[in-house]
Amino acid sequence: MMYLKKTIKTLAFTTLMVCTSVAASAQDLLARQAPIDRRMKTVDTLALRNIINKEQSGTPSAQLYSEWSNKYAHRTSNVPDSFLINLRHFCMPTTSRVITSNFGRRWGRMHKGIDVKVYIGDTIRSAFSGKVRIVKYEANGYGNYVVIRHNNGLETIYGHMSKHLVSENQVVRAGDPIGLGGNTGRSTGSHLHFETRLCGVALDPALLFDFVNQDVTADTYMFRKSRYAKDIDMAAKARTEKTNDEASSTAAVDANNQSERRAQSTAMQDVRYHKVARGETLQSIARKRNTTVDELCKLNHITKRMRIRPGQILRYS
Repeated sequence: MMYLKKTIKTLAFTTLMVCTSVAASAQDLLARQAPIDRRMKTVDTLALRNIINKEQSGTPSAQLYSEWSNKYAHRTSNVPDSFLINLRHFCMPTTSRVITSNFGRRWGRMHKGIDVKVYIGDTIRSAFSGKVRIVKYEANGYGNYVVIRHNNGLETIYGHMSKHLVSENQVVRAGDPIGLGGNTGRSTGSHLHFETRLCGVALDPALLFDFVNQDVTADTYMFRKSRYAKDIDMAAKARTEKTNDEASSTAAVDANNQSERRAQSTAMQDVRYHKVARGETLQSIARKRNTTVDELCKLNHITKRMRIRPGQILRYS
C-alpha cells in the first residue's frame, strides 16, 4: 500500500514537471517569435510601399510632371506636343446633370472650367484614381478646393465646396468622396466648379465628360497642342448650335401655342347666345337669329319637343 502511494506521487510530480516545461518552452518560443513577426511586418510594409511607388512611377503622370508641390493650384510647364489621356475607369464627380456655366470667356475673362449645379452637402467624388496634391481655402477664388493629380496624367480641380473630406498627399480611387458641395469663395450660388488640366493647361471638361448623360465622351482623348485651341472653338460652336436649335424649337412651340390660343380666342368670339323672352319658341328664335331649329338643338343638346323657359340661355352660333 505504501509502495502504491509512493508510485502515484512520483507520477503526479513527473506530469507536473512535464507540463511546466512545455508551457515554458511555448512561452520561450513566442518570445523568440515576436521580434521575427515585427521584422516581417516591417518587411511587408516596405514591400507594399515599394509596390505602390513602383506603380505610381510607371503611370503617365510620372512621365509628365517633374515635381510635386502642395503650394500652387496649377502652373503651366512641360506641355507635350501630344498626349493620349485614358478616360476609362472614371467616376462622374457629381450625379447632377445641370450645367450652369460652360468653359470659355465669361464676364470679360476666361472661365477655365464648368459649373455644375449641386446643393450644399452633396457628395463630390474623385473623377479618377490618383493622389491629392492640394487641399486649401481661397476666399477670392475657389473657396474650399481640392486638386488631384491622376494616374492618367490629368489634374482635376474641385472648387467652392463646403467641406474637405481628404488631406494632401492622400491616395484616392475613382469614386472616393473628396468633399461636399457648397458656396464658398467667389461664388454666387451653390455649385461645383470643375476643371480638367494637363501640365497646367486648362482643358474644356466638355471634351472629356458628358454630364447630361453621366458618361465620358470616349475611352480616350488625344491632346494635341497644335490644335487644342481649335478643339475648344469647335466645342463652343457645337454648344452654340445646340442652344440655337433648342431656342428655335422652343420658339416654334411658342408660336404654335400662340396660334392655337388666337384660334381659340377667335372661336370664343364667334360663340353667341340668346336669352329666351316670354312667349318665344325655338322657331321664332331661329328666325330672329337667322339660323335653324335643328342648329339650335344641336348647339344646345336639346330636342325640338323640349320646352324652353323665359330667361333660359341658348347658344345660336
